[in-house]
Amino acid sequence: MLAEVMYGGRVTDDYDKRLLCTYMNEWFNEKILHHSFEFYSGYKLPLCNSLKQCLDGIKRIPDDDCPMVFGLHANANITYQINTANDILDALIRVPPQDSSKSGGETKESVVSRMAKEMLDKLPAEYVLHEVRRALQEMGPLEPINIFLRLEIDRMNKVICTVRSDLIDLQLAIDGTIIMNDALRDALEAIFQARVPELWAKVSWESSTLGFWFTELMERDQQFRRWCFKGRPSTFWISGLFNPTGFLTAMRQEVTRAHQGWALDSVSQRNKVTSYRNPSEVSESPNEGVYIYGLHLEGASWDLKAGCLRESTPKILYEPLPLLHVYAINSTSGKNPDVYECPVYKKATRTDSTYITSIDLKSECNPNHWILRGVALLSDIK
Repeated sequence: MLAEVMYGGRVTDDYDKRLLCTYMNEWFNEKILHHSFEFYSGYKLPLCNSLKQCLDGIKRIPDDDCPMVFGLHANANITYQINTANDILDALIRVPPQDSSKSGGETKESVVSRMAKEMLDKLPAEYVLHEVRRALQEMGPLEPINIFLRLEIDRMNKVICTVRSDLIDLQLAIDGTIIMNDALRDALEAIFQARVPELWAKVSWESSTLGFWFTELMERDQQFRRWCFKGRPSTFWISGLFNPTGFLTAMRQEVTRAHQGWALDSVSQRNKVTSYRNPSEVSESPNEGVYIYGLHLEGASWDLKAGCLRESTPKILYEPLPLLHVYAINSTSGKNPDVYECPVYKKATRTDSTYITSIDLKSECNPNHWILRGVALLSDIK
């Protein structure tokens, strides 16, 4: 009643509700009736007969809670400290007025102009659409994966065009050839502070710094060009896709079409963690499904020999997951209750907008342990 109705009825995220129910199952049982029960070391239930005794018991509880009290790994405290420090530093950077010159005498405008020229020199060329259509025609224009590729290339082309246009206009505005409008002024300030301009982020993806974002732009472009003009790759970098959920749906459609009589509604996604650590170890695609890489475990690590989850290595926040074979089967039956259903997110910010899918990971202990650990897979940890 508490987990599903009183509190669960207010929770909108399925994984938040799963965590809430797990807390209830862990603590609301006969164990708490024993005098020796502790939630964690130093967190005893106060044995009292009066209000004063109860308050004294509460005061004895430590003021600063360690992550283990909530079932998290000790590494969670490192993540908290990093996030707090980053928030403070971001606030300090944004609060003071921006000085137009640096200590070396170089002005803000000259710095941004030089950076814009460097980015323009490295920026990939726009895609020639008739060449893309011809390449897709040879691979099969009606194949679900190829339709998905065309949509990804269209979005990539928009990003390249937007960045090129903004950088050229920014250079002209700095030179005084055109008027510096609000959008260009925002881009000027963002590039000077090594942030991604707001307009670029709207048409692309989030990133912590401009350097990471621009490097990812070139890496994404390389994957799309190889895929389009050199044929379907044997492995896919899922972090470099605009719509990874759509990619997995296209994979399901592809498998469904390969089997006569299968319907997409009755086909379920399944996965297997392989022993391949690097894409270079894979020479050919699987018979069905796809190999994907670029996912990192947060809250746990992967035991390659045992093929299951294990505790995080101290002071290592993210550990890469070996290549994942994702495929589909003609079944809608429930999953094995002994495996941990691990959510996959684009970013460390775990929201509906960054959610991709869920992956089943083998566990030698009760999956509730990993739920309390907050274990998830992230496609981008920068």
